[in-house]
Amino acid sequence: MTMIRDAEKNILLLNQVRARAFEELEQTRKEKLVMQNQVKLLEIRLLEADAKVKRTSLEKEKLKLLELELEKSREKLAQTEADLKLLLDAKTERISDRESIQNRIEVVSSPQLLIRNSTFEEEVNSLNETLAAVKMKQDSLTRAETEKHYLQRKVENLETKLEESKKGDLEFEAQNIENKVLKAEVDRLQSQLTGFSAAKALRKGGPVLQRDRGTLDKGNLDGNRDIEALQQEIFELQAELGKGEEERNILQKAQMENRILKEQVKMLRERLSESDAEIRSQLESYQTELVFFQASVRKLQLQIKAGMVQVPVGEMPWEFWSSLILRIDAWILAKSISVEDGAELWLMVWQRDARIRDAYVALQEEKEEKLVIAGLIELINSRKRPGLYIINIAAEMAPVAKVGGLGDVVTGLGRALQKKGHLVEVILPKYDCMDYKRIKDLKVLDVDIRSYFDGQTFANKIWQGTVEGLPVYFIEPYHPAKFFWRGVFYGENDDFRRFTYFCRAALEFVLQSGKKPDIIHSHDWHTAAVAPLYWDIYVPKGLDSARLAFTCHNFEYQGTEAPAALAACGLNVQHQFRLDRMQDNFMHNRVNLLKGGIVFSNLVTTVSPTYAQEVRGPEGGRGLQISLAAHSNKFFGILNGIDYDAWNPATDPLLEYHFSSEDLLGKQKNKAFLRSRFGFSTGGPRSEKPLVGCVTRLVPQKGIHLIRHAIYRTLEKGGQFILLGSSPVPQIQREFEDIAKKFQAHPDARLVLKYDEKLSHLIYAASDIFVIPSIFEPCGLTQMISMRYGAIPVARKTGGLNDSVFDADDPTIPFESRNGFTFSSADEQDLNYALDRAVNYFLHRPESWRDLVKKTMKLDFSWDSSANQYVDLFKKAIARAVSRT
Repeated sequence: MTMIRDAEKNILLLNQVRARAFEELEQTRKEKLVMQNQVKLLEIRLLEADAKVKRTSLEKEKLKLLELELEKSREKLAQTEADLKLLLDAKTERISDRESIQNRIEVVSSPQLLIRNSTFEEEVNSLNETLAAVKMKQDSLTRAETEKHYLQRKVENLETKLEESKKGDLEFEAQNIENKVLKAEVDRLQSQLTGFSAAKALRKGGPVLQRDRGTLDKGNLDGNRDIEALQQEIFELQAELGKGEEERNILQKAQMENRILKEQVKMLRERLSESDAEIRSQLESYQTELVFFQASVRKLQLQIKAGMVQVPVGEMPWEFWSSLILRIDAWILAKSISVEDGAELWLMVWQRDARIRDAYVALQEEKEEKLVIAGLIELINSRKRPGLYIINIAAEMAPVAKVGGLGDVVTGLGRALQKKGHLVEVILPKYDCMDYKRIKDLKVLDVDIRSYFDGQTFANKIWQGTVEGLPVYFIEPYHPAKFFWRGVFYGENDDFRRFTYFCRAALEFVLQSGKKPDIIHSHDWHTAAVAPLYWDIYVPKGLDSARLAFTCHNFEYQGTEAPAALAACGLNVQHQFRLDRMQDNFMHNRVNLLKGGIVFSNLVTTVSPTYAQEVRGPEGGRGLQISLAAHSNKFFGILNGIDYDAWNPATDPLLEYHFSSEDLLGKQKNKAFLRSRFGFSTGGPRSEKPLVGCVTRLVPQKGIHLIRHAIYRTLEKGGQFILLGSSPVPQIQREFEDIAKKFQAHPDARLVLKYDEKLSHLIYAASDIFVIPSIFEPCGLTQMISMRYGAIPVARKTGGLNDSVFDADDPTIPFESRNGFTFSSADEQDLNYALDRAVNYFLHRPESWRDLVKKTMKLDFSWDSSANQYVDLFKKAIARAVSRT
């Protein structure tokens, strides 16, 4: 019986719980409906705002029409002034075009657009939209004030014209008096003419006149002459009188138009007065609204600064918050979330934070517990950090430790991510051959970081400084081998040991410094050991916050060694020496560091989409295509960019003369400066020769035979050539030294066989054409830099070159994207085809060439778009990891 009663009690309690759950569900649904109604209301307000924006656009169009009409008015007034000047000489004046003034008055009289803003007191997004509308209103008022001043100036100009018209009226009166005098003179002459006619009649019939015929004949002759003269004078006076009458009609018409113009000016002044009153009224309204919105913003900022937006206790029942706390406890006990994350969620519940309330309600429809947990974890991650925390571990970083494009990417991508609000740090070896002048605030840290290697621990000195605005840590090992005191970055026989030591020391520093990065990003084979070390050694030690990203910049260099070499840095050889882990795919007696980076990283990228496809095949993959196929779901190609702050011809401190796409004079000056420096021929027709540049490492990958051929081909086509580069391969270095000797006194060619950062900038700025004939090119930055500096690339279609250089003569490419000259095969004939077209284009189509240079300089190859792609991949990697926990 006791059990039955207990069961009944339990059933009763269960029913009560169900009833409460049902009530809570109903309450939640009601709240959801309220929220949906609020969303609809906000959507309606958004549509209203869009309508107001459209009205603003229409008003802008009206203002443009007003400006056009005022411009027409100005032209008509100028024409009228010219006509007045001509008519004043001839006693005339003309004023016209009343319709344009009337139209202008009608446009001016239209009410000014003022965007009325609604108050959104509790919705932050709606408040921001309203504030944007207020700013638009302020712009509208500013435009109205500007228009008012402009119209006032027009009124003053019209008044000036009226004064000139009054002068014309006085002259018109004088002309009337003169016309009256002329008319009296005509009347007098007509009377004389009548008298002469009567005398003539008397001479013909009078008997008295016959008595002295000789005298009459003489008088008759003289009289005829006088009559003809008088008639001629009368005709002239009548013609002048007709002109005077015509002038009088014109001036009367001008007077009438002047009176109309005065009335219009009076109306215009009245309109301006009304506009002033309206503007003052609207300005007062705007200022009142602005004060209110600023107060609302300050209130919200204070709430955000306090770390939470409080909600009334009664908004959600106590049972809601209590059940959420119990659920979080259950997740902690089941180890579905960490104790630290649980404590963060606990605190938000304790404070009844509206964000966890909204997120939890939204996630109730999710059936999988993991998705609910992932959503709440993402909530506390966004609460903790405004962006991602990314640590780069790399062997290079421009400009302090640069060998190739890897160094440019670490700096350029890091700066782009930093500008987007993410925290980016870099860890480098402290080489003795770095450019220490480019490191700011370099100092040693007072810390003791000891890392494992060769069965014992070694001390490491940690330095810190900033490079191009990025925080950088430099690791200096106290190891007897002096790993990074060799005078070179790499190329040593023990590079495998040098960089596996660095990877272990870098992770040890991250662990002991207490850093909790979201992403650890390693690059190329030198730091590929970071991935297996992280999972095998450092996750068990507590360094487990990060997802691992690995970027391979060149699959040709893979870092292979005997398996025993892994033991030096603490990796378990038997555990790693497997075909599905770090065993080389072809040389089965070797381990492959690059393969380890691919296998053990959460995200793998390479430096262009085309190269990502090329390395999936045997030729490009160099044996790793098998591993890439097995891990294809995490492998992506993202085109590199260049740092537009560092590579900017308008501000580059290493250039003699600055220039831009709008002003190319500086480019011509740089070309003249380089010619003078190296003794190139100038003067005469030679000054029009195209300058072909090449800045590269002289290694087989870069197409050595094609570079050599390009020198001679350029000279054959009437151009000039300059090469800057050096080779780590002694045979290639000697070959180009021999070529350099042949051209050391040549008027049109020079080879500079060393690395010179300043000279490379000058060559980019001075060159007209840039040759990039790579056999393969993962991405390549040379073509992007050359285009930024107005040097048109001649490039082979491979890797990143195929993704960034598009032939100027290819009709299948949109015109705005055509930016160079390309060829496909790695042979001299194909190179000639592209290079010859570029040279001929320069020599025979100068205007088209100038347009091509300007268009190419304006193309965007910055890191902005690529950085966004990296961020998206980083976030997806983090989200996948959270959903698996």
